Amino acid sequence: MLEKPEAAMKPQESQTSGLADQVYHSILSGIQNGAYAPHSRLPSEHQLASQFDVSRPVVRTALARLKQEKFIVSRQGAGSFVRPPAVQPPLGFAPVENIADIQRCYEYRLTLEPEAASFAALRYNQSAMAKIEAALETMAQATRQGQHRDDVDFAFHLAIAEASNNHYYHQSLQALQPHIAVGMHIHGISLMGPKQGLDYVLEEHRRIAEAIRSRQPEAARTLMAAHLRASRDRLFDGRMLDLSLR
Repeated sequence: MLEKPEAAMKPQESQTSGLADQVYHSILSGIQNGAYAPHSRLPSEHQLASQFDVSRPVVRTALARLKQEKFIVSRQGAGSFVRPPAVQPPLGFAPVENIADIQRCYEYRLTLEPEAASFAALRYNQSAMAKIEAALETMAQATRQGQHRDDVDFAFHLAIAEASNNHYYHQSLQALQPHIAVGMHIHGISLMGPKQGLDYVLEEHRRIAEAIRSRQPEAARTLMAAHLRASRDRLFDGRMLDLSLR
């Protein structure tokens, strides 16, 4: 299917697409982590729209993508149901078992995401940028409410991987989602302590987005690497494990 030319992409369409991506990834995360069990019925469109504070057309777009990718099946008059996995995904990783695995996940992300951010800036695309900015805006709303949204944080990073226009980055990050979620959740808890860090973390994300928007590949790479290292150091409180002994 041919994509719309960038000049023809209306701002409202770009925003809707970004919101639908966020809803898609949130539901997919729930399917992958077991919150929505195989064969279980998803909440209604109305309930999902209320849960994610979006319109029903946005929810329908997200559900249509989940159906197209065979994560759910629709039954007329009954709703949408989670399909049991037919086969193992083409790319997968052993589950996170301990804190050392979280550190390893950060190490691996540092080899992937800075380069993906660099390519996102180098291959700037207006519709891809709209998805990044939609996630950033939702993150800003959560920050103003004193909250950290793990799902939106991941959506921001995944949108950058998608903007690289290299499906290897995008699929690798998708496969890492359950592992990244563990670290993001613990990191989010650390931001809610005595030393409030939500505003600072939001600013880190804003700088990355601005470098991509400004088509500065080196800056995007450097800022993404700095953000990942800072997140890791906040989570571990600056005390890294000696992985040579584990």
